Amino acid sequence: MSEVRSPVLPAPAPVINPDTAEFWKATTEGTFLGRRCGDCGSAIWYPRPICPFCHSTNTRWEEFSGRGTVYSYSVVHRAGGDWKGVTPYVLAYVELEEGPRVMTNIVDCDVAKVAIGDAVDVVFEDTGKGSALPRFRPVQSANEKGQA
Repeated sequence: MSEVRSPVLPAPAPVINPDTAEFWKATTEGTFLGRRCGDCGSAIWYPRPICPFCHSTNTRWEEFSGRGTVYSYSVVHRAGGDWKGVTPYVLAYVELEEGPRVMTNIVDCDVAKVAIGDAVDVVFEDTGKGSALPRFRPVQSANEKGQA
C-alpha cells in the first residue's frame, strides 16, 4: 500500500467505467492494481478485461508492486491550461516490475536529476472525486534520506 495525498500537479478525475471501477476504487486505498492473463501469463496495463497479447477473456485483478524504473521521460517546460503554472514537470514512461510500461508523472524530485533507469515507487494523488491518480517518485537510498 502507498499513501494517498493532495496533488502538486493537477489531478483531473478519470472517466470511470465498469471495466476500470475496481482499479480506481483501489487507488483511493493506496493500492495499485493491474490485470494478469490466466492463459498467457502477461501482466496487462492499462487494466482491461481482454488480454491484448492473446485476446483471452481469462484475466484477473492483481495487486502490482508499485515499483519500477524510468524507461523514458521528458521535462515539460511549457504547458497550457491547468498545467501552465506547474512547469517544469516530468512526463515519463515507467516500466513496472511486472513488465508493462505506464505513462505517468515523476513527482517529488529535482526535474534536472531524473534519469533513465532511476528506481521509482508509486504514490497516489487524490482527485477529490472518488479516485486518485498513480504517479511515481524516485526511490531514495539511505544516504540520500540522511542528507535531506
